[in-house]
Amino acid sequence: QVRLVESGGGLVQAGGSLRLSCAASGRILRSYAVGWFRQAPGKERDFVATINWTGDTTYYADSVKGRFTISRDTAKNTVYLQMNSLRPEDTAVYYCAAGAMTRNSESYGAWGQGTQVTVSS
Repeated sequence: QVRLVESGGGLVQAGGSLRLSCAASGRILRSYAVGWFRQAPGKERDFVATINWTGDTTYYADSVKGRFTISRDTAKNTVYLQMNSLRPEDTAVYYCAAGAMTRNSESYGAWGQGTQVTVSS
């Protein structure tokens, strides 16, 4: 079982940027697609972005297209989520997960513990 740890969350003002990292405990990460999801208080866990095992295919939720970029550094066993032009509605706990490359959280079998992103207005 791959172990994932998110980092990089914090408090930023609207319009600011953050880069989240998702680090795997081993090199097995290269065998999986990795997705980013987020969950705001009282809401469902929503898809944000996903990247395949080679890093050449990505998909984004409509709400983050043009603002967020997902990337993968296989050598470092790490997936990143660069978040620009942040909005208050981006406030949520962000999770990374490894599994099949879909927009459905049920397709991902390994999850990190999440990192809080708060965007103030």
